[in-house]
Amino acid sequence: MTEGSADVAGLFDPDRVAVVGATEREGSVGRAVTENLLDSYAGTTLPVNPRRETVLGEPCLDGVAEADADVAVVAVPPDYVLDVIEECGEAGVDNVVVLTAGFGETGADGAARERDLRETAEAYDMALVGPNSLGVMATSLSMNATFGPALPPAGNVSFMSQSGAFVTAVVDWALEAGLGFNDIVSLGNKSVLDETDFVRAWGDDSDTDVIVGYLESVVDGRGFVAAARETTPDTPVVVVKSGRTDAGAQAASSHTGAIAGADSAYEAGLDAAGVLRATSVQELFDSARALAGGLVPDSDGVAVVTNAGGPGVMATDAVGDADRLRLASFSDATISDLQGTMPAEANVYNPVDVIGDADVGRLQTALDTTLADGDVGSAVVITAPTATLDFAALGDAVADTATAHDVPVAVCLMGGETLAPARETFRERSIPSYFDPARAVAGLEALAEYRDIRGRRYEAPEPIDADRERVREILSQVEERGDNRLGVEAMELFDAYGIPTPEGEVVDDPTAAAEVAARIDGDVVMKIVSPDILHKSDIGGVRVGVSAADVADTYEDLVSRARSYQPDARILGVQVQEMLDLDDGVETIVGSHRDPQFGPLVMFGLGGVFVEVLEDTTFRLAPVAAGEAEQMTADIDAAPLLRGARGRTPVDLDATVDAIRRVSQLVADFPSIVELDVNPLVATPDGVRAVDLRLTVDPEQLQ
Repeated sequence: MTEGSADVAGLFDPDRVAVVGATEREGSVGRAVTENLLDSYAGTTLPVNPRRETVLGEPCLDGVAEADADVAVVAVPPDYVLDVIEECGEAGVDNVVVLTAGFGETGADGAARERDLRETAEAYDMALVGPNSLGVMATSLSMNATFGPALPPAGNVSFMSQSGAFVTAVVDWALEAGLGFNDIVSLGNKSVLDETDFVRAWGDDSDTDVIVGYLESVVDGRGFVAAARETTPDTPVVVVKSGRTDAGAQAASSHTGAIAGADSAYEAGLDAAGVLRATSVQELFDSARALAGGLVPDSDGVAVVTNAGGPGVMATDAVGDADRLRLASFSDATISDLQGTMPAEANVYNPVDVIGDADVGRLQTALDTTLADGDVGSAVVITAPTATLDFAALGDAVADTATAHDVPVAVCLMGGETLAPARETFRERSIPSYFDPARAVAGLEALAEYRDIRGRRYEAPEPIDADRERVREILSQVEERGDNRLGVEAMELFDAYGIPTPEGEVVDDPTAAAEVAARIDGDVVMKIVSPDILHKSDIGGVRVGVSAADVADTYEDLVSRARSYQPDARILGVQVQEMLDLDDGVETIVGSHRDPQFGPLVMFGLGGVFVEVLEDTTFRLAPVAAGEAEQMTADIDAAPLLRGARGRTPVDLDATVDAIRRVSQLVADFPSIVELDVNPLVATPDGVRAVDLRLTVDPEQLQ
């Protein structure tokens, strides 16, 4: 959306809606959307069709200019859409929803048509949804401006979807499940308005307490991150992003590129945005149910109160599997109070089993006692149908107790119609209810995650003093030799950004190799240098522990092996490098991959020759501040190796963190770096050394 454009919120608060392409033809989009609006919309519906005098009993207008509409819903054939948008612009209609398909999703002609559509809408500063959209809904006005079948119940959740079919499915499900929505938009092709615009708009909307979305892509990753960071302190955002298993990366020339499929970028981007990511549709709306209550837990301790032992154990297992939650440890006072009020057969330790003959009063007493415990941040209440429970009274009893303690409670109602009265009360009082104990715990986990997001402080990356002009000179080598890959011959990049390296040099004859080795104490490491040979160790192109006396012969042998392996390979020479003592060191990798939506990512993980096999890595958007880089060193499975597992001396974490942030700043400063690997970055108790380098450069982005 261009700056200064119409207010997106106007799409959901119109007094007058024009349907351009309204008709009575059975099965048509124009009829469906007109019928939906006439059926329940609180405002005025204005059919527009110059070929008809009336539509569904309403007078039909010849054009948008006669409608004085706040929103125009366009349902005309694709060849007529652009003329309608032009007419809307001239008539001052700021908000437009294009239902028509046949644009960018259909090929080159459609893409050209969509480009013209976007340029026209932007010229008039329109808030335009679509094209290829199902439409928009606003339950506050009973407005169903879609060709879907029905409106969902009203509520405080606003929903955006990149799939129109998904909207219809969710609305149909919501009617049965009782989850209420405020505004709904089918994003369509996102020609003008996209997910970032709706995150901003709904973040400012007092009637939206939770934003949920189904996304297949993000148009502007960095813009989305900025908008979400502004929104999430007050309004949680939860999305399910399809395509998690997309290999994304095609063939990549670096380890980072091979590992950084499309989903790694979204994982890093959504995390940076403070957005909760659901792995399924069920998890998406289970999280929405919990977040809609507006409470977050003060601690990670969970109490379980149940009238059925087995489901209580299931909830306990789910708490144990959660990333943030744990089973609360009751104080002696809490246990004593429970012993005084529960039957002798009851279990008064967490999980609390009030046993099957409990009535509402006993269950409420147990919940009241546990919620008062200082270690309880949230609770799961599980009920199975029994003759002793009055489910008409249960809902208010649990809701009243939760409200009195101001503690989030998720309810598990393990039954059907018998529990319907309680289920309805919980819906009305914003207490999330589920059938499965694990889903109830997952809802509480979403609350704990949002609590952490809401408390985040985003650090600005610390400034780095670097020789950027020298980096430009090194990267420009790709222009001179017609190849976009650089290797250890570009190691001076590290010097320019203050990243330590072993002593060494790339040479192009045996005599020079011997001279370099003579300046280095002890044996050396020698590696063939060729942009055409990516995995040097696989062809015997690396020698470790070469004595000064053997350097010249080793040079000749490495070159000979490389030419035998790949006769047409360009051999730039051999790197002669100081050999590091790895006994107390850990081989790590720091890398970068430039994503089309989110820009440069920085990767950290366990390095060495098995990096693509183990994939023990973590990604962030670059550049990162020191605190974020430190968190990256804790995120990987091999973190204990860095911190001194099994009696090992811890590596210099400060130096490791510094190297991560310096690499991240390097790739952020130079958009021409498409992929980069520092593998290994050897971390030892005495510091770090960048031992090897591989990068891919986009010559068109050279500055």
